[in-house]
Amino acid sequence: MRSFHAPPADMPEKLRIRRWIQTLWPFLLEYRGRVVAAFLCLLVAKLASVGMPFLLKYQVDHLDATGVLSEDWWIGFPLMLLVAYGAVRFMTVLAGELRDLLFGRVTERVMRRMSLTLFRHLHSLSLSFHLDRQTGALQRDIERGTSGISFLMRFMIFNILPTLLELLLVIVLLFANYPPIFALITLVAVVLYIGYSVQITEWRTRYVREANKMDSTTHARALDSLLNYETVKYFTAEERESAVYDESLGRWEEARRMNRLSLFTLNSGQALIISVAMAAMLMSSAHYVLTGEMTLGDFTLVNAFMFQLFLPLNFLGFIYREIKASVANIERMFELLDVESQVPDNGKAALSVSQGRVEFRDIQFGYNEDRQILKGLNLALEPGRSLALVGGSGAGKSTITRLLFRFYDPQSGQVLIDGQDTVSVTQQSLRHTLGIVPQDTVLFNDTLRNNLLYAKPDASEEDLIEVIRMASLTTLVNDSPDGLNTLVGERGLKLSGGEKQRIAIARMLLKEPAIMVFDEATSSLDSETERTIMAEIRKVAEGHTALIIAHRLSTVVDADEIAVIEDGSVVERGTHQGLLAKQGRYFQLWLAQQSTDSGETQDQGGDQNAPVDH
Repeated sequence: MRSFHAPPADMPEKLRIRRWIQTLWPFLLEYRGRVVAAFLCLLVAKLASVGMPFLLKYQVDHLDATGVLSEDWWIGFPLMLLVAYGAVRFMTVLAGELRDLLFGRVTERVMRRMSLTLFRHLHSLSLSFHLDRQTGALQRDIERGTSGISFLMRFMIFNILPTLLELLLVIVLLFANYPPIFALITLVAVVLYIGYSVQITEWRTRYVREANKMDSTTHARALDSLLNYETVKYFTAEERESAVYDESLGRWEEARRMNRLSLFTLNSGQALIISVAMAAMLMSSAHYVLTGEMTLGDFTLVNAFMFQLFLPLNFLGFIYREIKASVANIERMFELLDVESQVPDNGKAALSVSQGRVEFRDIQFGYNEDRQILKGLNLALEPGRSLALVGGSGAGKSTITRLLFRFYDPQSGQVLIDGQDTVSVTQQSLRHTLGIVPQDTVLFNDTLRNNLLYAKPDASEEDLIEVIRMASLTTLVNDSPDGLNTLVGERGLKLSGGEKQRIAIARMLLKEPAIMVFDEATSSLDSETERTIMAEIRKVAEGHTALIIAHRLSTVVDADEIAVIEDGSVVERGTHQGLLAKQGRYFQLWLAQQSTDSGETQDQGGDQNAPVDH
């Protein structure tokens, strides 16, 4: 079952770039004044840049006309021209620096807005997307995407467009003031340079994409292996992990090699075009000086124009290459923005809970078309009462929880809370009403305090201490070196499974939801702690609608009702004693667990009485 609809892979690049501009444009408008000021600085810098060779020409012609140095040399010395030349050069640099200063804030704001937009979008996507993703690769895509946006904005707007404008001005000025050969050489060189750069860059972009792909894959593989450090050690799989990692690095190395080879081809061709053009320009200008049709100042002007023009043109080739690389970088980032949630938040009204009655009505659901999990499930949780779900592994108990939280939508049927279809209410209001203790508790790499307050950031210290007591966390807090300020480690790895589960229970209690869900809430606890926690759960759940999913039947004997799920539907329902009296499926499960528990007890007893071998 696909969780998203990505844009077609064969979508023309022009359309892709147009969509990207449409996304970025509103962020640019936040600082429209700075953008306008930056463009004015850009215009001043380019006009000054084009004017400098003319000032240099007049200086050379003036000096050439002055002749040999004499006692009154200062009379003919072009002092004002030199001062003007220095002033114009300073203005060029100053305008460029002011442009970068003004537009830097705009670029940073766009990067911030895009990162936040993508972050929010990723949180809005359905669970199926996040189950399929690789965290490391996703992180690299985001990092490269934001950097690519910054590069694209700065250099596309302030390097490519200005350089093209400068090229046009120079060609027009050369054509208007000098023989047509100069403008013609310049025009041919520019056309050849741009055409060659575009063709070769298009060819090498695929190697850039492949290198990026392998970079993301390699990073994801390394992160996944390091996060599962203990598992690697348990199975002595260090060499296997290194071999897989090295294989990914090898493919990355090959992609980078082809990238480098294509870059050599591009740079060499560009250098050849520029060198031939400059040589042709200098030879032509030297010819016209010798024939008297041009002055030494004109020769200097043409030479200055060539250096001033072709150096940015060479830089333009670099910029174009990098922009193509940036496009490849941000391609994946915008594809992520194009991902659509399988469970869209189309609810118009907030959920209003008065009683807390939950009903699953004729639910048909499967994670894929080949295997249905729930088959016409009908189940109701009465207000203020606890209902326990029991059954074999894969019966669909946890799936019911995911449907209740609307991580998935059923293929048919309805999930109702006080008669309101969960599809018609906002997901935020729905999940605000629900509280859960999950089977697998993953904590943030933060303090005990902040992990508890995640459920209710504005909770008082008294509330925090109370839920710590109720979840039997007092000993953990007191024994920790920094108390509630103790760091729990990445994903809570510094804590045991039982400690993490107690934190999850305390967090849910702090939230005080109207409807409570306990998904194997005591699976990692010892028997004594389990009895204590279950007593607290019963106390807290009193008067609340509570859904308890349990594997050990002994933990749910006091539930108001017990429902047996098998093959995707409810096969039995009643109280513990009532179901035992029926001697049906629940009775069989009870006998099987009692037999297993009895066997474990006998084994433990046998171990205790076994003779000790000295």
